[in-house]
Amino acid sequence: MTLAIQTLVSVTMYCGPVMAPAAAPLLGVSPAAVGYFVAAAYIGSMIGTATAGGWVARFGPIRVSQAGMLLCGCGLAIAASGALPAVVVGALLIGLGYGPATPASSVILARAAPPGRLALTFSIKQTGVPLGTAIAGATVPALVLALGWQGAALAIGIACALFGVVIFPLSKKYDSDRNRAAPVSLRSAFAPVLLVMRHRRIMLLAATSLVYAGVQITLVAYLVAFLTESFALSLVLAGMVMAASQLASVAGRILWGAAADRLLSRRTVLGLLGVGMGVTALFALDAGPHWPLWVLFVFAAALGATAVGWNGVFLAELSRLAPPGRIADVTGGSSFFTFLGVVVTPPLFHFVLNLTSSYGMTYALFGLPALVVGSLLLLTSHRAR
Repeated sequence: MTLAIQTLVSVTMYCGPVMAPAAAPLLGVSPAAVGYFVAAAYIGSMIGTATAGGWVARFGPIRVSQAGMLLCGCGLAIAASGALPAVVVGALLIGLGYGPATPASSVILARAAPPGRLALTFSIKQTGVPLGTAIAGATVPALVLALGWQGAALAIGIACALFGVVIFPLSKKYDSDRNRAAPVSLRSAFAPVLLVMRHRRIMLLAATSLVYAGVQITLVAYLVAFLTESFALSLVLAGMVMAASQLASVAGRILWGAAADRLLSRRTVLGLLGVGMGVTALFALDAGPHWPLWVLFVFAAALGATAVGWNGVFLAELSRLAPPGRIADVTGGSSFFTFLGVVVTPPLFHFVLNLTSSYGMTYALFGLPALVVGSLLLLTSHRAR
C-alpha cells in the first residue's frame, strides 16, 4: 500500500519534466525552464513534509496520505488549464501533496518492518519514487500524443485522486492510534526542522541528503530535455531512456538496502553511492552526438542507480537515529533539507547551463559536491561505527 501511494504521487511529481518538450512551446517558455516548475513543486514539498509530523500524529498516516493524493490530483488539474500562473500554482499543490507521503509511510513501516531488514524494507517502499518516474517516462509521451499534454495531466491527476479514495478503508487499521490533541498550529509546524538541527548526527545525515537530492533532481528534471535538445531524440525515445534510468534505480535501491542490512554499514553505503553518482556525472563531460544510443542508456542507468538509489538507506538510518516516538518528525524535518536541495538546484542548474551552453559540463559540475560528500562519508565511516 505504501509502495502504491509513493509510486502514484511520484508519477504526478515527475510527469512535468517528461511533458516539458511538448508543453513548453505552448506556455511560451523553453523546455529547460521546467526546472522552475520542479523548484515550485518542491517548495510545496518542503512545507508539506515539515508539517507532516503533526498532521500524521493527529489524523493518522492513511488520512494524511489520502489528503496528499487528492492535493496532487488537484494540482495537475489546475496545471492542465494551460495558463502559466496556474501551472505554478498547480506545482505548489502537487508538492504539498507529495511531501507528506514519506513521513506517513515511515510511521507504518517502522512498526511493521523486521528489525534486521529495516533498510531493505524502506528501500523497497522508496522504489516507488523511481518506479513512478519510470512509469511517467514510459507512458506520459504516449498520453501526450493521444490526449495532448493538458489531457495527459488531467488523466494522471484523476488516477491519483481516485486511489486516495480507494485506500480509505485502511484508515480503520492504521489510523487507530492517532492523537486527536496533537498540535498542528503554525507555531509547531517547523518544530521537526528544529529537532533535526539539535541532533548533530541527524543533521549531518540531512545535509548529505541535501547534496544527493540535488544530483537526483538534475537527472529527473533535465534528462529528457538533454536528450531531445543535444541528441535530437524523439520525446518517446527520450522517455524510454528516462524510464531505463529509473528502473535501474529500483534495482539499485533494493540492492543497496540489502547491502546496508547485511554487508556494510549504512554510512558506508551512502558514501559509496555519493562517489558513484559523482563519478558517473563526470562522464557527461564526454557527452556528444558521437555517443551511440546504448551509451546513453548505460549512462542514464548508472546515474539512476546511484543518484536515485540512496533514499531507502537514508530513511532507514533516520528511523534508527530518531528519538522514541519521533520518527515522523525526524523524517519530515530531515526531508525539509532534502527538498531544499531539490528547490535550489534546478534554478542553479539552469543558470550554469546558460553560462556553459553544455548539459554535459553542467551535469559534471553538479556531480562534484556528491563526490566530495561521499568521499568524506567513506573516510569517516570507521570512526562512526
